[in-house]
Amino acid sequence: MYQFPYERLNVWKESMLLIKEVYQAIIKFPKSEDYALKSQLKRAVVSVTSNIAEGSARLSPKQQAYFFQMAYGSLIEVNCQLQIAVSLGYLEEESYKSLREHIRQISSQLSALRNRQFK
Repeated sequence: MYQFPYERLNVWKESMLLIKEVYQAIIKFPKSEDYALKSQLKRAVVSVTSNIAEGSARLSPKQQAYFFQMAYGSLIEVNCQLQIAVSLGYLEEESYKSLREHIRQISSQLSALRNRQFK
């Protein structure tokens, strides 16, 4: 089966795994967060992969770097929201540490990809 260019990027694959991890982590959030923190986390984590895909479809390196930067911003947003979840008692510290390490790995890959566009 044909693969789009973004589907061959390791950072996109890792971001897809992060979506599953975040969705699994927020299952136990209180019902009152369905349209608040839970919803915001879902949108932010999906935005990471979406921006990677969109950036890979752009022709100019400057445009590609812009979308990779947007993906990085969404990734940092996810991390911040997970920290909020920990502080509210919705997420255990150990779960957060595991997610944070995955976020760190993805952020490094995104930075390398973004910086590569300017060489």
